[in-house]
Amino acid sequence: MRRPVEEDHPRVLAVLDEWWGGFGGAAGSRERALLLPRLFLEHFADTSTVVEDAGGRLVAFLVGFLSPARPATAYVHFLGVDQAVRRAGLGRELHARFLSAAAQRGAREVRCVTSPGNAASIAFHTRVGFRVEPGDLVVDGVPVHADHDGPGLHRVVFSRPVPGDPALRGAGAPGGRSPSGP
Repeated sequence: MRRPVEEDHPRVLAVLDEWWGGFGGAAGSRERALLLPRLFLEHFADTSTVVEDAGGRLVAFLVGFLSPARPATAYVHFLGVDQAVRRAGLGRELHARFLSAAAQRGAREVRCVTSPGNAASIAFHTRVGFRVEPGDLVVDGVPVHADHDGPGLHRVVFSRPVPGDPALRGAGAPGGRSPSGP
């Protein structure tokens, strides 16, 4: 695990279609590439992580940052794990490291979004302690925020408290750990 550098950008873009299993077809492919421009690896490298195997092959990444507009909020913009190593705890570890870094910088909440049709992402995020925020529309039984990222780009919005948040102490979260997701 290491911090990304700008030169990682083409490598990250190259795995998106494979790791997302072609989700959304050609339009989904374009959308993913547009959602992850080089600027994220240029300006948020200190809160992001790439993971390579022993041979230097990219196997996971997390792009996240602390919100300049909402200092108590951290945001996971993109998380990807190679299908060949899923369910080995790598995504959970990346989230845990990001949560720890966010807590050290004063964040009290972490947020992220996913597409309503991405059942694997919804299941993963709820397993690692995120809760689905109420939305203004329901798609496939999941509350979504209509047009969240533009016309027709509905999103499932997640949030979770940062472990160690003083607001959690004495609220059913022993040791300041966040409660498990819904």
